[in-house]
Amino acid sequence: MKWQPVDCKSGDMIRIAIGSFYHYGIFVSEDEVIQFGYPPLPEFKEKNQNITVGAVDIDEFSSGKIVETAVLDRKEKKRRIPPEKTVETARSKIGQGGYNILHNNCEHFAYECVFGEKRSTQEEYIRSMWHSMLKGGNGGQIDK
Repeated sequence: MKWQPVDCKSGDMIRIAIGSFYHYGIFVSEDEVIQFGYPPLPEFKEKNQNITVGAVDIDEFSSGKIVETAVLDRKEKKRRIPPEKTVETARSKIGQGGYNILHNNCEHFAYECVFGEKRSTQEEYIRSMWHSMLKGGNGGQIDK
């Protein structure tokens, strides 16, 4: 999957960069992006006290940052759920909670809506880094 700042279509998975991490959502229209929680930014501190799936407009989702759209390869296009069903699934989750940064975050939510399975490439990357650190024989300590 590639990410590009291209025009979004209904049912697209989108994201914004927050430092070295990303915040994900499902684009429905300029007036509706469905997301699991808000980006971890100071202006959303209060809104992130009780994290649930909700809908915002594209301006609130983007927080002034560049919106990237998932550009699926041929194999991913075959696996993806049709865009109308993606939107239906995302909307059906509005109000749901259970956020967990490692096991149930905004990327898990977006992947589940688009592909029917929860997945977080960010989590996978952190886990692989952790495992390679442990295999390095230093007991999990980071070399200084």
